[in-house]
Amino acid sequence: MQQISSRSTFFIKRIFPMFWFGFLAFFVVMILFTKDSEGGPPLFVLIVPVFMGVFGFFLMKKMVWDLADQVTDAGDSLIIRFGNEQEQIPLSNIINVSYSYMMSPPRVTLTLRASGRFGNEVSFSPPQSFVPFAKSSVITSLIQRVEAARRT
Repeated sequence: MQQISSRSTFFIKRIFPMFWFGFLAFFVVMILFTKDSEGGPPLFVLIVPVFMGVFGFFLMKKMVWDLADQVTDAGDSLIIRFGNEQEQIPLSNIINVSYSYMMSPPRVTLTLRASGRFGNEVSFSPPQSFVPFAKSSVITSLIQRVEAARRT
């Protein structure tokens, strides 16, 4: 069995958001506790970090927090893991493999014929190469294998 999801998924889902929101909170606290001769910081200085926090939350909710923790290729099926829960999905149950490699992090979305434990769509981040914006040979092979399983 081969892992076909990125090993940096834990960092992307857990560590990076802590840095993002922690930096914004630190910035707001530093502004609020900085003494100014006029009494306080201008309002627009606080609006920017609040906007960045709201924007970051919705962006991470849509593109990062829904990624599977681990996806393993088991030959004729994929084993998807979210936390302690996992599900085995046969390649014949996959209708479509959508691969967006021109974004960060790259994203693969599997559309399933029958809804499983994690819904009818499962997304994960594939392993990243040293060449920026290059297609993954592992995902290209997966797309071909899914197509072959669908024909039989």
